Amino acid sequence: MKTSHRNALLNAGLVGVLILILNIISPHIFGKESQMLNGQETLMDLWYVRLFVNLLGYATIFVPGYILIRYLRKVRFDETAGPGFWPQLAKLCVFGKENENHHENSIAGGDKGGGKKTTNNTSLSQSAGLLLFCFVGLQVSYLTWGLLQERMMTFEYKATDEDKGEFFKNSQFLVLVNRVLALTLGVFVLFVKQQPQHTAPLYKYSFSSISNVLSSWFQYEALKFVSFPTQVLAKASKVIPVMLMGKTVSHKKYEYHEYATALMISVGVGLFLMTSGDATRGKEKTTTVAGVILLVGYIVFDSFTSNWQGELFSKYKMSSIQMMVGVNMFSCLLTSVSLIEQGGFLECFAFMFTYPIFMSHIIILSLCSAVGQLFIFYTIEKFGAVTFTIIMTLRQAFAILLSCIIYGHPLTILGVFGVSIVFLGMFLRTYAEQRAKAIKLAREASEKSSSNV
Repeated sequence: MKTSHRNALLNAGLVGVLILILNIISPHIFGKESQMLNGQETLMDLWYVRLFVNLLGYATIFVPGYILIRYLRKVRFDETAGPGFWPQLAKLCVFGKENENHHENSIAGGDKGGGKKTTNNTSLSQSAGLLLFCFVGLQVSYLTWGLLQERMMTFEYKATDEDKGEFFKNSQFLVLVNRVLALTLGVFVLFVKQQPQHTAPLYKYSFSSISNVLSSWFQYEALKFVSFPTQVLAKASKVIPVMLMGKTVSHKKYEYHEYATALMISVGVGLFLMTSGDATRGKEKTTTVAGVILLVGYIVFDSFTSNWQGELFSKYKMSSIQMMVGVNMFSCLLTSVSLIEQGGFLECFAFMFTYPIFMSHIIILSLCSAVGQLFIFYTIEKFGAVTFTIIMTLRQAFAILLSCIIYGHPLTILGVFGVSIVFLGMFLRTYAEQRAKAIKLAREASEKSSSNV
C-alpha cells in the first residue's frame, strides 16, 4: 500500500474514532429518554437533542467516508486500483462503472424508477383481477402499517391492567426494522429477476439513504405531537416541497395546473389544521410547534429523497429493485451503527421482552413495509404510475377514516371540507397530468404521420 493511501486511511480512521468516542459519551451527557408519560425528563426527551445524537451517529460513517472518497477521487484511484478484493471494492463504492456505456442497461427485466405499463394479451377479466390484487395488496399493507405506526407511537404498552404502562420512544429502531426486511426481500428479488447492468458508484445511494432515514424518523417523531390524520394530510401536501426541490435540484419547470392544485392542497391542509383540536400522547396536547417542525422536516427530506433518486434513475438507468437494495443497505448500516453507539439495541430488546405484544407489532410493521414496497414496484410495472397514484391517494383517505373510527379522532365540518379539498386537488392533478400526456402523444403521432405523407 502506498504511503499516501495509508495516510488517508489513517486520517479517516482517527476521525472515525473521535466521533465514536463522542457517541459513546453522549448518553452520559444527555441521559436516556423517559418511557413514562410523567416520568423524570432528561435532555434526551427533547426531539432536537435526539436528532443531534442520531446525526452524530451517522457522522461515524459519513465523515470518514467523505475523507476517503475525496482522496480516492483526487488521486484517480480507479486508474491504478489493483486486482485484489479491497481495491476492487473501493473502486466499486467510489467510482462504480461510470465510464462504461449506459445503453447496455436497457436489457429486459430491468425497469426504471418511474415504471411503464406493460402490454400483454391478457383478457379484460384477467386485467381487472390483477388490478384488484394490486389494489387490495397496497391497501392492506399500508393501511395496516399506518394504523400500527399510530398504535406503537401514541399508546402505552402495559404488562397488566394495573401497570402504569410505558411508551416506546426509539423511532430510529422502527426505521431500522423496516429497512432490514425490505433489504432482505430486495436482495432476494435481485437474484430471481434479471436486472440491468449496475454502473452507479455505491456511495451515491448514501445521500438518498440518509434523507430517507431522516424523513422516516421525523414521521415517527411527529406522531408524539400531532394526530395521525394530521400527519397523513401533511404527506398529501408534500407535492409543494417536491416542486420546490424539483426546481432547486433538477431545475424542472411546472405547468399552471400544477401550481393551482398545489394551492388547493395547501388551503385544504390549512383548514384541517386550524380546526383540529385532537389530542396526542399526553391527551391534553394538540398540534404543536414541535409537531409542525417535525412534519416540515419529514416533507423536506422525503422530497429530497424522491428528487435525488430521480436524478440517479435518469443518469445510471438502474432498476427500482437495485435502488431499493442500495438505499436500504446504507439505511441499515447508518441506523445500526447509531443504535449500537447509543446502546439503543439493549433498550429496545428489553422493551420487547417486557411487552411481547410489541414484538408482534414490530414483525407485522416490517412485513407490511417490505411487502408494500414490492406491491408498489409491481403495480407501477403492470399498470403505470397514474394508476398507482390513484390507488395511494385513496389509501390516504381510507387511512384518515379508519384512524378516526378506531382511535376516536374528532373531525369538524370545516375539517372534513379541508380534507375534501386536499383529495380533490390530488385527483385533479392526476387527471391533468394524464390528459397532458395524452395530448402530447397525440400531437407527436400526428406530426409523425404528417411527415410520412
